[in-house]
Amino acid sequence: MIRAMHKIALSGTPVMNNTFDLYAQLNFVLPGLLGTKSFFNNEYVTPIDREGDLEKMEALRAITSPFILRRTKSQVAKDLPDRTESTLWCEMNEGQRFFYEQAKLEIRDSVFLDIKNEGLGRARLSIIQGLQRLRQICNAPKLLKDTTDEDCQESIKVDYLIDMLKGIKEEGAKALVFSQFTGMLHLIAHACLENGIDYYHFDGSTPTPLRHEMVSKFQSEGDDKTVFLISLKAGNAGLNLTAAQYVFLVDPWWNNAVEQQAIDRTHRIGQQSHVFAYRMICKDTIEEKILAIQQKRKCSPMNSSQQKKDLSNKLRRRNWNICLAKAYSACVMLYPRNSW
Repeated sequence: MIRAMHKIALSGTPVMNNTFDLYAQLNFVLPGLLGTKSFFNNEYVTPIDREGDLEKMEALRAITSPFILRRTKSQVAKDLPDRTESTLWCEMNEGQRFFYEQAKLEIRDSVFLDIKNEGLGRARLSIIQGLQRLRQICNAPKLLKDTTDEDCQESIKVDYLIDMLKGIKEEGAKALVFSQFTGMLHLIAHACLENGIDYYHFDGSTPTPLRHEMVSKFQSEGDDKTVFLISLKAGNAGLNLTAAQYVFLVDPWWNNAVEQQAIDRTHRIGQQSHVFAYRMICKDTIEEKILAIQQKRKCSPMNSSQQKKDLSNKLRRRNWNICLAKAYSACVMLYPRNSW
């Protein structure tokens, strides 16, 4: 434990995965405020993340808000053009839909069998693999390693995206295309070549110097490349791509914050145009469930309009009373009275 009179924690995304992310940061700044790990997990993490308990969420917000200063992009960059986020609902054609439904039934039967034979704990890997398989089919059945030429070769997302990119090329604008699957990026790249759409492409295997070179060219005024294909994990942070006016998120991620960071590659200081961001979602699939999880996480203690008010509103007497009472209880729990 670092001993200091004053401590501060800086974070661009304080809640990345779940509510427990708050614990490490605030326990460093104010040890004991949130109690022990097990107490915080049982008192707040489980009720908020699993049960959506709004009372617990408000209680945690009341405790933490006096110690959190938050500046949003709109406060820092007031001249930044607006951005519009939309969902592009993709309706699978008959072949892709049949392939998806068949795979869903097979995965369900397999997972239930694993749970029955090994228990839920040991079957988690099968569940994760099944979900990953369904997500890949939503993009393109070709992404599955065990598919053959006789299986479905269609992809509504690739077809839809290429149609959109053709219009963007005619407009003389530029677009960023993000996907978590490198195989999907390769399929899109192949489709771009077939349709005369020039692009840059990098993922986790691309050397850093080459990344910098491509970004520099994409940003230059004379560059004629329409699209930048980027791996979501490799390129959702640290890049300045304000030459683009459009962003496509080909597949949804469980945490909306990751997608927001991807959109921020172009919607940042230096952007002169309105930015349009599109999430491509296949109807009646696992992707709709992912959107529901994203919405649930948006309701976390860090994503409230109350956090955007100035400090004077945060430090209301009621919040302080609750905060001090909780801090006292935590101290008693960690350090019994006979040890004071």
